[in-house]
Amino acid sequence: MTRAGIASAVLVLCLTVGTLCAVIWRSEGNSALGESDWAAVRFTVIQAALSALISVVLAVPVARAIARRSFSGRSLLVTLLGAPFILPVIVAILGLLAVFGRNGLVNIGLNTLGLPNVQIFGIHGVILAHVFFNLPLATRLILQGWTAIPAEHFRLAASMDFKSWQIFRVLEWPMLRSVLPGAFMVIFLICTTSFAVALALGGGPRATTVELAIYQAFRLEFDLSKAAQLAIVQFGLSGTAAMLAIWLSVPTRFGGGLDRVTMRWDARNRATIALDAILIIAAVAFLITPLLMILVRGFPGLWDLPTAVWGAAARSILVALVSAALCLAMVFPWAIALDRLASRSIVSRGLEVSGYLAIAASPLVIGTGLFILLFPIADPFALALPVTALVNAVMSLPFALRILAPAVAEVEDTYGKLADSLGLKGWNRVRAVLLPRLRRQLGFSAGLAAALSMGDLGVIALFGDADRSTLPLMIYRLMSAYKMDAAMGAALLLLALSLALFWVFDRGGRIDADT
Repeated sequence: MTRAGIASAVLVLCLTVGTLCAVIWRSEGNSALGESDWAAVRFTVIQAALSALISVVLAVPVARAIARRSFSGRSLLVTLLGAPFILPVIVAILGLLAVFGRNGLVNIGLNTLGLPNVQIFGIHGVILAHVFFNLPLATRLILQGWTAIPAEHFRLAASMDFKSWQIFRVLEWPMLRSVLPGAFMVIFLICTTSFAVALALGGGPRATTVELAIYQAFRLEFDLSKAAQLAIVQFGLSGTAAMLAIWLSVPTRFGGGLDRVTMRWDARNRATIALDAILIIAAVAFLITPLLMILVRGFPGLWDLPTAVWGAAARSILVALVSAALCLAMVFPWAIALDRLASRSIVSRGLEVSGYLAIAASPLVIGTGLFILLFPIADPFALALPVTALVNAVMSLPFALRILAPAVAEVEDTYGKLADSLGLKGWNRVRAVLLPRLRRQLGFSAGLAAALSMGDLGVIALFGDADRSTLPLMIYRLMSAYKMDAAMGAALLLLALSLALFWVFDRGGRIDADT
């Protein structure tokens, strides 16, 4: 298993650093990027910074409201805050269009009041979509900081008759000062590698990201040199953001506690209760309304979908299943290798770092590199679906590794010596010791990989054609053809399939997991 884990790490290195080397080789001896290309770089940085800043600023009061309130459904709300992570991007875009688009709910209300309409296309729409996806993530990250403050600290503050602003200055602000920079950089990284949002809501000369510029250079102009140079810039941007995110993610240290329930005596007045309720309701409405619009507008069109949509759905399911299988085949031995090589700090650290390279890599960068490598020996367009499944598996791998690696270490710490005394090695050790106790984590990882692959609109946009379209690409084409009813129906189908795949794998891992 250790060798298989090292082989997985080498494969990921080849798909990230190797494809980057391929685009560097392809870009040698060519002209420099033009003004429009550097404008795309500036737009990428600006929209990512604004999206991260707005998401974090809005998340602070929402996380604070959730942290200091106990209400029915609170745990469900915290769980739902993770739902946008597996939500297909193209589905969320359609939902946002139904709310904020030209004929959306907001503009209908503004027209009724005689006010000017809001514009969703361009930088406004890109930032709005990114805030929709990342506000829940920022809230979860900041909420973890609040829960890290021991309840005894708030009890001591109450005994000293601290006011809310004093508690914020003494307890909450030090936590935020530690958590916010890391949260900001994580969201900034996500926004720099966002492709589908810019493709659907940007695209103009003033709203083109580097990812979208790569797609345009590759797909529309077939300028491999330009695509390669942009890919290098994109890898540099995302790699720098990833390193800063890791460097700034400093754990908050408040000392230990007795795990008591946190009581907030400073937040019991009616004004504070009302303010927290408004913040929580507003956040939930912002996140739920677009999805409800997909349900309302997509259900009638679900029964009249073109035949091509069902074929695309079948291909999406196949790609998602293959991607989940590839992800597990790579990450499981990788997690075992990390544990067994833990005593060799340099090797273990190298394996760990290579596992998170996919966070810095862009699917379009990998896709461009694979096209350059495959073009002389095969037809890359004929390999669209296998390449998409492979790249999606690699992009899901860092999250699966984060889930499995600690679990493998815990199982080995608990049962490793017993397994050694019984002479269990190799596959027998995996079958008897690891697999039965890692079913939950394996199921969750597979569900996550399948759901993320199901909604991906990245590599398939480079290689896909009419006979190899996945469901997200088909939805985008329906949107481009202004067939919004069919697009809404297909989006509802994609949402249902993504959630179903995630539930099946996650539920399958939980069944009899404790027996």
